[in-house]
Amino acid sequence: MSIYEKLLNIQSELKAPKGQYNNFGKYKYRSCEDILEAVKPLCVKNSLCLTLTDSVELIGNRYYIKATAVITDGESKIGTTAYAREDESKKGMDGSQITGSASSYARKYALNGLFVTLMTQKTLTRTNRQKQRLSRANRKSRIVRLCFALNAESLLQRLKPPKVRYGRRSRYLTSTECAVIVTRKRGTDVCI
Repeated sequence: MSIYEKLLNIQSELKAPKGQYNNFGKYKYRSCEDILEAVKPLCVKNSLCLTLTDSVELIGNRYYIKATAVITDGESKIGTTAYAREDESKKGMDGSQITGSASSYARKYALNGLFVTLMTQKTLTRTNRQKQRLSRANRKSRIVRLCFALNAESLLQRLKPPKVRYGRRSRYLTSTECAVIVTRKRGTDVCI
């Protein structure tokens, strides 16, 4: 089996969960350690060796950490690189901690590039669900507009009332408010 087939096996089997949580931004993320923990057994299974290296590069007047992730089977190798810029200063961190955090960030993205871990099936499923919800909302909105145009109060009453926004808050219209709107729309043209 070639190194590319082995890499493909790892990419298809790899499940690196987002095991970290950012309280400030309220989102989950995966760290370099999360990816390494998931990928090490798969490298052993496919007889591959993974190495990570860092170097510091001066680009313009800023320092960047260049991380390289390489897998090898002893004969061939495949690698990717990623860069992360060091902050000039970061509150509560000394220079070595700033370099360490930039290194970890660059390594994470080098691993993401090598093992293609950025878009997971869970993320794709969530995105598809959001599209379906939006599609249903648009369909319901078209039905409500059609009911207004046809003066079909009975059909409108069977639907969940449309939502109305008031600044940052939103709420559903009451059946009375829907009836008032339908009554006002009688005899007028409504664009669908």
